[in-house]
Amino acid sequence: MTTLYVDADACPVTKEVLAAGRTHKIPVVLVGNTTQNLARHAGRAGVEVVEVGAGQDVADFAIISRLQPEDIVVTGDLGLAAMVLGRGARALAFRGREYMPETIDLELAVRHAEQVHRRRGGRTRGPSPLEDEDREHFAHTLKRVLEGLR
Repeated sequence: MTTLYVDADACPVTKEVLAAGRTHKIPVVLVGNTTQNLARHAGRAGVEVVEVGAGQDVADFAIISRLQPEDIVVTGDLGLAAMVLGRGARALAFRGREYMPETIDLELAVRHAEQVHRRRGGRTRGPSPLEDEDREHFAHTLKRVLEGLR
């Protein structure tokens, strides 16, 4: 059975994931640290909240330890997306792009090159603010992926 996992640390599309889970009768697991106030979602039908301690990648490893190949993870973290794909599951970005096994290595290489550039004093652009069109694109992509599972 498919489960939707949300890397809930700073996830801007939690509402859309919860709605999709409810519509498609798929369990949703929100994973994040205690600063995210995830407890407000506890007790909802089909929603599990997993609060993890502070620390780099703690939520990521909590997701990976539970992940099955038929699951879907919503994340903005490229490293987590790579681990998800390595486990045979699917990963979606907050703007609705599906991470693909064919391109994840290149994306990781670009991320690394940008990190090196910044460490040397260079500047790179951050992501643009999430717009309503981005939310709609995400919701449409998630719906397409979920309907494709049937």
